[in-house]
Amino acid sequence: MKIYDTVIIGSGAAGLTAAIYTARDGLKTAVLAGNTPGGQLTQTPDVENYPGFPEGISGSELMQRARTQAENFGAEILPVLARSADFSDLPYTIETTDNTVRGQSVIIASGASARWLGLESETKYRGKGVSACATCDGFFFQGEEVLVIGGSDAAAEEALFLTKFARRVRILHRRDDLRASNALKQRLKANDKIEILWNTELIEVLGDGEKVTGARVITHPDGHPKNKLNQEDQLIEEKELECAGIFIAIGHSPNTDFLESTAVKTDKRGYIIAENEVFTGVEGVFAAGDAADSRYQQAVTAAGTGCKAALEVERFLAGCRTYQSISPPLEGGD
Repeated sequence: MKIYDTVIIGSGAAGLTAAIYTARDGLKTAVLAGNTPGGQLTQTPDVENYPGFPEGISGSELMQRARTQAENFGAEILPVLARSADFSDLPYTIETTDNTVRGQSVIIASGASARWLGLESETKYRGKGVSACATCDGFFFQGEEVLVIGGSDAAAEEALFLTKFARRVRILHRRDDLRASNALKQRLKANDKIEILWNTELIEVLGDGEKVTGARVITHPDGHPKNKLNQEDQLIEEKELECAGIFIAIGHSPNTDFLESTAVKTDKRGYIIAENEVFTGVEGVFAAGDAADSRYQQAVTAAGTGCKAALEVERFLAGCRTYQSISPPLEGGD
């Protein structure tokens, strides 16, 4: 069985950046592409905040360029998904949907997936007005009305960010109080562009086939959760709201289930606990990107940690088991 110098789990901005660095350094590199080759960024039609592209670039093209760059240096992109891993002894083993891959080191860059409501219409208009990233797509709704679905800190932050562009932002929350912090609640209250629709849920995304034009929602003033509602409840009100964009802000789920039987530590939400952003505490196993980042979740920050993890892999392999997980900074530049 072929043994790679490093196996990179994930092919988004973090994974492909890591692959560019390790392959360019002459390391035998395998990238497990996962269910969504290119990662979440491929769902963003226009990326205008990634350095080096003043005219913008589609997320899918950006990731395709990164993939081509990694492959040009010799990285192998494998069309498989990690199912489980064994980090008990070197070389490490990753069981995939197709085969077994082994490596002398591992970079976990499996990313995180946005949580969705599960509506058929939501899926239909994803990338056509339905988004899970205000930072990525808010710019495209200048002067428009938009909806934010959720009640957490993330939803509040999305709404506040969108006021930079949108004419009006309405938050739909299925309960009568937000779960956001008091500080964020005060900021929402003070912003005259924001309106909160309490006890309200999105039940259908409306559109013309090409873009979002509105939303069908239900309001239940008595505060019953959706699973207790029925058509005979006279308190239920169904109506349509006009909007150009709908931002789903009900959280993300890190793609780390395959780590369950390993010594890599995760928090209660499943995000990898990584010291100095990349050190998992398991020798020769490093983290990068959204799998270990519940806060920023941007392409450029993911790429940065991908670079860091790759540099640590190079150091680990050079020193093998004498490697110290917290080492002095590398000397020199690129």
